[in-house]
Amino acid sequence: MGKSEKKTLERREFLKAAGLTGAAAGVAAVTLSGNQADAAVTKASSSAGYEETEHVKTYYDLARF
Repeated sequence: MGKSEKKTLERREFLKAAGLTGAAAGVAAVTLSGNQADAAVTKASSSAGYEETEHVKTYYDLARF
């Protein structure tokens, strides 16, 4: 194995490790944010639900064709 082949292999190994580290960080971020999203959905589902407020009624009136 020549000197240039060794450098190429070292570079490839570095890039593989960097890619795996980035992927692991992405998975961790999604996992952590998923827990927060679940809490938000639980909180939202326990509310009274859809309310037809004045601004919603105004939108419905203006959106009619």
